[in-house]
Amino acid sequence: MKMILYIVWALFVIAAVFAVLRAVRTTKRDEEQAASWTKVQATVTGSVAGWTNGGGGSIRSRRFFPMYQFTDPQGTLFAGESEVPVASQPMPGAPIEVAYNPANPNESRQVSSKPRSTLGCIVPFFAVFALASLWFISIFPVD
Repeated sequence: MKMILYIVWALFVIAAVFAVLRAVRTTKRDEEQAASWTKVQATVTGSVAGWTNGGGGSIRSRRFFPMYQFTDPQGTLFAGESEVPVASQPMPGAPIEVAYNPANPNESRQVSSKPRSTLGCIVPFFAVFALASLWFISIFPVD
């Protein structure tokens, strides 16, 4: 029985490592891509409401994804929607920093450090959780 617990633990750790590595690669790729893009001040035009997933027994909470618009150097107006959620509804007219692809200004994203700081919290959490669960399995009384 204990061997099954160790196998399940190992599978969980492998899945968590792959998920974190994928998130790190995706975040790094997006940051490198946006670093070469043109940065402008955009104006919030509204927001789309959503909910957190309530994972880990937490209470679901409402989040807002700002919608924005900006102009390129030729004065053409472009619009976008942020992938970075905020807790309070953003006020229309508020400025946010946006990076856009000069070759295709329809491709833009809000400049934010939230994905990196979230990863900075997730990695230690999974490490501590993996060690604690390994310790629990080792002391779990199985006949």
